[in-house]
Amino acid sequence: MPVSETCDTYAYDKHAYEPFAVTVDLAVFTIREGALHVLLVERGQEPYAGRWALPGGFVLPDESAEGAAQRELAEETGLADVSGLHLEQVRTYSEPDRDPRMRVVSVAFAALVADPPDVRGGGDAARAAWLPYSPATYRPLAFDHDRILADAHDRVGAKLEYTGLATAFCAPEFTLGELRQVYEAVWGAELDPANFRRKVVNTAGLVEAVPGAARLTGGRGKPAALFRAGTATALHPPLLRPASEGTSS
Repeated sequence: MPVSETCDTYAYDKHAYEPFAVTVDLAVFTIREGALHVLLVERGQEPYAGRWALPGGFVLPDESAEGAAQRELAEETGLADVSGLHLEQVRTYSEPDRDPRMRVVSVAFAALVADPPDVRGGGDAARAAWLPYSPATYRPLAFDHDRILADAHDRVGAKLEYTGLATAFCAPEFTLGELRQVYEAVWGAELDPANFRRKVVNTAGLVEAVPGAARLTGGRGKPAALFRAGTATALHPPLLRPASEGTSS
């Protein structure tokens, strides 16, 4: 049913309410050289021109929030049709004064990508860059993006405990050492390799061995076995981070 017919049917007066905009913001994470990195853009326009921000922008009338997120990511950073990109909503931010231009409600997403290509600024972003996840070095971000980034990081860190989300940071085939680097980078904690391996192989559905596949790592020693993401949607038992367990992992 057309929108106009719907409004007439229910005697709805769209002019009775103040207009507001809907935007999307993306906290995009990857692992580079064993460290967690986040994708930021430098704003090329006011408000907050010259300040780092999360990529994002306004949702167009004919698109979904998910569609807007993918479009803005491509326009502002050049990341388009990225293989294996994991995208999920974090929450909605609706404080009345979060944007000085007008009332703006933002749908925030967390995105994870393995081995991403180089990025470039585009649209209203002067430049884009992968920066180490160290919020104190680039605060304050524009708008309420400090809060959004922190919330997204907390969400990802928590989901690593009870889902197989960590594998979204990895190539289709990976070693357990590479998987351990993901947990260490996101949690900011060093994990004992032997304990980690034992927990991973004993957690049903987290990973699956690739038969006969191995890769030499570190330039010496025997090749490490390769694994791929498992099919479990929830981990039993959960793979708890050291702070949650109260003991070293």
